Amino acid sequence: MKDLKNKVAVVTGAGSGIGRALAKALAMRGCRLALSDVNEEGLAETAAAIEGSEVRTYRLDVGDRDAIYAHAAEVAKDFGQVNIIINNAGVALSASVREMTDADFEWIMNIDFWGVAHGTRAFLPHLIASGDGHVVNISSVFGLIGVPTQSAYNAAKFAVRGFTESLRQEMKLEKQPVAVSCVHPGGIRTNIANSARTSKAEHAAELRKGFDKLAMTTPEKAAEIIVKGMLKNESRILVGPDAWGIDAINRILGSAYQPLVERFSRKTLYI
Repeated sequence: MKDLKNKVAVVTGAGSGIGRALAKALAMRGCRLALSDVNEEGLAETAAAIEGSEVRTYRLDVGDRDAIYAHAAEVAKDFGQVNIIINNAGVALSASVREMTDADFEWIMNIDFWGVAHGTRAFLPHLIASGDGHVVNISSVFGLIGVPTQSAYNAAKFAVRGFTESLRQEMKLEKQPVAVSCVHPGGIRTNIANSARTSKAEHAAELRKGFDKLAMTTPEKAAEIIVKGMLKNESRILVGPDAWGIDAINRILGSAYQPLVERFSRKTLYI
């Protein structure tokens, strides 16, 4: 896909953060947009900020499998085709394996993994039918390394990575007209930490403060990197200097990266 003009792009989690920035970046390149979020107020703000492109908004809970498949059918009917699905919607959870509840574990997996998997599967037939499709699934740098108190988030984001890399190979082997990219953002200045669940309420403010210090990249910059990576058909899109650094450490050290993370975590999480 070299040209985005008149392509129909679906973006989940478009009510804020990277999703909103992606909607704006795609609109600037001439895309027709199907934007969804559970936050209807934020979604309306995103739509109002876009000029010169066709925009339709949909309330969608990506944790609801049936709703995702119904959404795919509705978008295809409304636009006549679908070229791009960006499975961006996500949430965060900070809790140790011992302390997190089953409900919180299921909550994050339903949104961060199953939302991506069902979103991909629901839209894939439409992308193939378009003759020029692209799947973009948002993982994380936590899909590259494991981090204490992030086991559930790690599980979801590692799963997104494996699912997406496998899909890319399948599309090539089957000679399907669908490109596939997996995105690994580092710290992005969004509200994800503010809405994160934590097993210890007293640590919530500390968590947000720590995230703000590590967030090196704006959503707008992240969106530009993602769109450019799509147009280059990159299999892995690293977003931010921290993402590049973490990827390099993982490639060089392999599992030996873990003592480094343990040292850092001992100072910040296990005081």
